[in-house]
Amino acid sequence: MPRTSAQQQPDKRRVLTPEALAMMDSIARSGSFAAAAREMGKVPSALTYSVRQLEEALDVLLFDRSSRQAVLTAAGQELLTEGRRLLQEMDAVANRVRRVATGWESELTIAIDDAIARRALFDLMEAFYQQREMGQPPPTRLRLRTEVLSGTWEALISGQADLAIGTSAQPPGSAVYCEPLGPLAMTFCVAPHHPLAGAPEPLSAALLAQHRIVAVADTARQLAPLTVGVVPGQETLTVPSMATKLEALLRGLGCGSLPTPMVRRHVEAGRLVAKRTYQGERRVPLHYAWRNTGHPPAKALAWWLAQLQTGVTRQALIEQHEGLLL
Repeated sequence: MPRTSAQQQPDKRRVLTPEALAMMDSIARSGSFAAAAREMGKVPSALTYSVRQLEEALDVLLFDRSSRQAVLTAAGQELLTEGRRLLQEMDAVANRVRRVATGWESELTIAIDDAIARRALFDLMEAFYQQREMGQPPPTRLRLRTEVLSGTWEALISGQADLAIGTSAQPPGSAVYCEPLGPLAMTFCVAPHHPLAGAPEPLSAALLAQHRIVAVADTARQLAPLTVGVVPGQETLTVPSMATKLEALLRGLGCGSLPTPMVRRHVEAGRLVAKRTYQGERRVPLHYAWRNTGHPPAKALAWWLAQLQTGVTRQALIEQHEGLLL
């Protein structure tokens, strides 16, 4: 790309706007200028012009012109990454301004690990909305997102969530507060017609390696994803959620561990068979965490943290799986 003169080159601050960063994000997500234009309600030529302005101002190529798709160069990927971070920081500034004015967050995002009991979680949300201040319910919009394993931490430390419930013990190098939720018992089980149903216990690693295991995919994208309970060389069926894993186990598509409260009624009814393995009894310590912003929590987060301090709430979030599976 030819360089422009100092007089002709667009000013970086004039073209590097929130709108331009949002445009880069839209193009990267949709995979093409045309799709991004439809999403933004513009014509493709307008996006092409804006991208060229960015490239001239920064004196770099942002997209690979030899590809028919919208493929980012290394410089373009860096701008996208930093742009997304800047947009999040801008949103955070706006939210902080509103919080200072009202004491309530405009939005509170809660990331829950897929092992957390939904029934108890919905009880908490119902109680939150029943609060009244000056006769009005909380103005905070709740946003719920489900994650698995490292994905729960990632949502918190990346700023995509304000509160994480069901995390592992150790935060991955970030300034967060972390409190114990309680131990979650896990049960290894198979369908009654599965070959392992009648196998002698405890099931050895060598025996397990001969049978397909059902695993829930870690939702982390930036942090290193975790794999739990898979024996080296074992065939794996990867599914997106605990509920999907339960269905796969009920159908005899594989073996695997699930939270004991989630499978208890199926074991009691004979739809699943609990088996002891060489790993012995598994109890996974769960925690809840929130970011250390240097300021006291605003009203919505403070309410949730107060609920999580009670033993009854913590136990319910681990135990109350019956009656609701999402």
